[in-house]
Amino acid sequence: MEMEPIIVIGEGGHSKVIQDIILAMGRYQMTAILDDKYQEVHERNGIVYGPISAVSDMISRNEEAKLIIAIGNNHIRAEIIKRIQVKDERFATLIHPSAVISPSARIGEGTVVMPNCVVNAHAEIGKHVIINTGVIVEHDNCIGDYAHISPNATLTGNVVVGEGTHIGASATVIPGIKVGKWSVIGAGSTVIRDIPDFKKAVGCPTRLLN
Repeated sequence: MEMEPIIVIGEGGHSKVIQDIILAMGRYQMTAILDDKYQEVHERNGIVYGPISAVSDMISRNEEAKLIIAIGNNHIRAEIIKRIQVKDERFATLIHPSAVISPSARIGEGTVVMPNCVVNAHAEIGKHVIINTGVIVEHDNCIGDYAHISPNATLTGNVVVGEGTHIGASATVIPGIKVGKWSVIGAGSTVIRDIPDFKKAVGCPTRLLN
């Protein structure tokens, strides 16, 4: 099978995990890694490196190339999407082979599902979302664009997570709860009541910090 070219944007710690997923999938060939720590475009070991601003030129030269934003910070991912102005269909959706995905689940462009995750029936996951290692997304969940569900978090049935929200590692959200957009749930928290937009909440059960 011919490998599809993919351009990775970001070269921090999160990018290392993304690159491992690309290798595990066996579908894509990394052709470029772009990060603003690079001032100029150069090639090393068959991969092109350069600033993020080089992305337009690279995709204009290769109409088949896919993109992935390999940056863990939700705000920065959203800013980069606005900055590069690339159509949704140019972004890959990466799913590690060990993840279990229901046939009825829907996963948006640019989203990454990491090793040992479960995404159950009729879950809807938006664009440029991170479903981190070992996460459980139960039935009928709805997760907004740019959200990040951290390792080993559990979203039980009928949970709504708003755009850009960060759910901390090993947090649990009980059934039917809505967590607003651009909010933060602390690691290890148990969410038993709705959380408004732009709030931080921690604890078991959670309490609002702002």
